Amino acid sequence: MKKFKYLALLLVLICLIGTGCSAGTQSSKKDSGKLEDVDVVLDWYPNAIHSFIYAAIENGYYKEQGLNVHIKFPSNATDPLTLTAANKATIGIYYQPDIIMSRANENIPIKSVGAIVHTPLNVVIALKEKNINSPKDLAGKTIGFSGNPLNVEYVKTMIKADGGDPSSIKTIDVGFELLSSMTTKKVDATTGGLINHEVPVLKHEGHQLNYFDPSKYGVPNYYEEIFVASDKTIKEKPETLKKFMKASQKGFEFMKQNPDKALKILMNNQQKENFPLVEAVEKESMDTLLPKMDSKEEPFLTQNKKVWEDHINWLYQKGLIKQKPKAEDCFVNITDLK
Repeated sequence: MKKFKYLALLLVLICLIGTGCSAGTQSSKKDSGKLEDVDVVLDWYPNAIHSFIYAAIENGYYKEQGLNVHIKFPSNATDPLTLTAANKATIGIYYQPDIIMSRANENIPIKSVGAIVHTPLNVVIALKEKNINSPKDLAGKTIGFSGNPLNVEYVKTMIKADGGDPSSIKTIDVGFELLSSMTTKKVDATTGGLINHEVPVLKHEGHQLNYFDPSKYGVPNYYEEIFVASDKTIKEKPETLKKFMKASQKGFEFMKQNPDKALKILMNNQQKENFPLVEAVEKESMDTLLPKMDSKEEPFLTQNKKVWEDHINWLYQKGLIKQKPKAEDCFVNITDLK
């Protein structure tokens, strides 16, 4: 579900100078009173990963912090990045590797302000009948991807780390057809699908699968989804960001302690016309997500400098960034803001 076909960073620059990126909107509380408005651009339509946000809205946690949160849905792949970087939204949800590439290659003025998921969700998926039991078995196979060359680099790194020949694979851009390209046997495997979406959807449809985590095969661990804000917002509104994170943490605790109630809140906020949800799929997704969002080593929303440095180095080695930015140019832990 990485959601949209990959767009070149030129689109980021176009949006930044105001040529009309837009987003669908869902407001939380309309009677904002003296509450401060905060616009949050999701990475996609509501699904299990956003449950803590909707729980925080439903239970009034943002309101307790003096915030009136407005949810926006992206109409372009880069909206969470471009709208926040251009200060047309307060916060977006985006991806760690893309923030590094945006900062390094185009100097987009945006940083991560909190890690939502601390390990990759992106996995290489194959139907079990293909007998692909580890990444080296992908050698000589046809791999489908959804436009983003980063995912192809993940596959090549995984194959090499597992002792296979990455130069032997054939790749096909299948666009939005990550699922159907496998089930119709157009490709042998796909990269870019998520362990919390494509995997449970295929299981729900009765398919048996093998799937592989890039961070287990040569790709350094990275944060799959993160909250992002512009340099200007971070400088001028640190207290707003702290309040948002505090309420979001409370929403996550509710989600963790009351997963069934959080799931019900999510289902009530689904966008049926654009992205209808299957409750069983979202329940499995939530079960998969919870341990990836919080641990003793890395509590929810915290970020580790080494994770940023390791992925910056890997992207540079793969030629995906022209220069290596400092980790501090890419992220900030909100508790460190003055």
